[in-house]
Amino acid sequence: KQRVRTKAVGFGAKASSKMHKEAFLKFVEPEDVIKFGLIPELVGRMPVVAALDPLDRESLVRILTEPKNALTKQFARLFDMDQVDLSFEPAALDAIAEQAMARKLGARGLRTMLELILLEPMFEMPSETRTGRGSLRITRERVESTLGLPSLHPSVRAAG
Repeated sequence: KQRVRTKAVGFGAKASSKMHKEAFLKFVEPEDVIKFGLIPELVGRMPVVAALDPLDRESLVRILTEPKNALTKQFARLFDMDQVDLSFEPAALDAIAEQAMARKLGARGLRTMLELILLEPMFEMPSETRTGRGSLRITRERVESTLGLPSLHPSVRAAG
């Protein structure tokens, strides 16, 4: 911040000191990391220093659904082994992504959250489907009640 910040001089000049610290992360260079306290030998072995932006809700939902080995597909396959058709409502996927953002877990926390939501059905559904094929649909209400956090849905936020 000290290296990047420029002083404003003149009438009507705006000071740049109001930049957020996230904005300064884009300008980090190896010399800054050394000044921060890392030893030069370690910094010399880092070929690139990069700042990443946090994922938004749409990105988290895409991570849950789009890749070939997406988390929702993995759990659907596990339930399929027990003769259970697992499906997720789009609102439920949005709720999972919102909860991951609220807890600041990012993409790494999505598997844990899905495991929490599906833990009870994993044990109940196989015994219920001994005679035939069953189905399980995950809703937004189930996600919110299982994860124990208040709803972050805009309609609920506006009402509350």
